[in-house]
Amino acid sequence: MADKRLKAWGNNRAGQLGDGSWAAQHTRATTVLGLSGAEVVGIAAGGAGAATGHGLALLADGTVRSWGANGSGQLGDGSASGHSSPDWVVNLGDATGVAAGGTHSLALCEDGTVLAWGQNTHGQLGNGSHADSGVPVRVRRLDGVIAIAAGLNHSLALREDGTVWAWGHNVNGQLGDGTSATRNVPVQVAGLDAVTRIAAGANHSLAVVGGHAVKAWGFNASGQLGDNTTINRYNPVTVRGGWSGGVARIAAGCHHSLAVTGGDHRLKAWGRNTSGQLGDGTTTFRTTPVPVPGLSGVRLVAGGREHTVVVLADGAVRTCGGNASGQLGDGGTTDSSTPVTALADLTRADRIAAPVGGDFSLAN
Repeated sequence: MADKRLKAWGNNRAGQLGDGSWAAQHTRATTVLGLSGAEVVGIAAGGAGAATGHGLALLADGTVRSWGANGSGQLGDGSASGHSSPDWVVNLGDATGVAAGGTHSLALCEDGTVLAWGQNTHGQLGNGSHADSGVPVRVRRLDGVIAIAAGLNHSLALREDGTVWAWGHNVNGQLGDGTSATRNVPVQVAGLDAVTRIAAGANHSLAVVGGHAVKAWGFNASGQLGDNTTINRYNPVTVRGGWSGGVARIAAGCHHSLAVTGGDHRLKAWGRNTSGQLGDGTTTFRTTPVPVPGLSGVRLVAGGREHTVVVLADGAVRTCGGNASGQLGDGGTTDSSTPVTALADLTRADRIAAPVGGDFSLAN
């Protein structure tokens, strides 16, 4: 972007845009306070409903800043008080990645372990308890981690051996261990190896296997697993459809899923489409992937509660779906079932984030 500072737009009722205000919404990008683009190396967006949300920024020095709602300690500052501008996550200085769920947060550390903080009702902190924590705690029995993801009330980790581990809420099978039992310590997702990417929706999960297949498990009422059914799956199933040149990226919104093909870098989408978040010009739910027309050279993708954000090869940001809170960033509040231009005055976005249970967007 011409202005490389971290930008945010959409719902701000919990201060989740980080600009120091409590304005209800911003329909165009506002600047998150106190963070220069050069120091931000990772971002994440969390939220568990239209009126909540929180943001995380990973800095180059391994520290993490947080802002927004904090009723469960998801900001990791040792309090339960929200704030509308970034503050430090305590006791954390060696982070290499961040993820944000509904009301909990995760950090990947340099040594391959994972820290978690916030709500823990369903064991989503993975520390063997169900007590919330306003400060980071260590996820038990987990090392060699290279990637993390957070759903509404569950968490995922990809280990360097290509296996996937999950913990937290599991009533819909989103942990993929063949059961519906909640887990407060990580369990291995059944039957997966050679995994290269992971993503977590509200109550479903995705993985790329061998770079050329997408697997999915968990809640499926809207077809978000892409297996041409609406049956919940407690073990991974194969997402239908061909992937030209493999799969370059995956992302999951609340009840929809997204993938970027590796060959031509086109976007495919499936699942719930109430607000046009699949970007195919309709509001028809899709139980198998459909191409999103009008987009090529897709480099990054993120899914929100009912919206989708993508970055193209030239750094331009495109959005589609629900827009009642201005989360599409196009200056209005009208939903769009086809991609529109966000950040019209900015270019070269390198990172994007959207919350699986919230209505705002981040980019820098």
